[in-house]
Amino acid sequence: MASNDFLVVYLNDHLAGATSGSELAQKISAENAGSPLGTFLSELARDIEQDRTTLEGVMDQLKIEKSPAKQAAGWIMEKLSRLKLSETLTGSADLKRLLEFETLSLGIEGKRAMWRALQETTDHYSELATVDLAGLAKRAEDQRAALEDHRLEMATKALTG
Repeated sequence: MASNDFLVVYLNDHLAGATSGSELAQKISAENAGSPLGTFLSELARDIEQDRTTLEGVMDQLKIEKSPAKQAAGWIMEKLSRLKLSETLTGSADLKRLLEFETLSLGIEGKRAMWRALQETTDHYSELATVDLAGLAKRAEDQRAALEDHRLEMATKALTG
């Protein structure tokens, strides 16, 4: 496999994860609509979707074809996670929300890691020179930090209640 083939696999895997993360963010945003938490989650969901769109644009610049199978897998993974992250299986709405926040947080951290990894490859892929990879990594860092306050609040509710 050529190194560009590895980039194809890597970015398609991240796009599948971004699809899953976007779906999860939209779901928990809708579940909390009308509350301050819902407002925060709605903005976060919008930002995550914008980042997914940005990743698609990066893939277009690099002339990397998007894998429909991996896109579908990301979508299906999120739908399956709804079973695992259900109040029925967790026994608690607060624990369900904590697990959802942690899943979202891990996804955002993965996105930050991807942007940083791409920063390291700009010498090999001139198409990336026009992409603000440092800004995208910082945006992911800020998203995760903002989510962390809510995650810790939920941890207290879920684990001590």
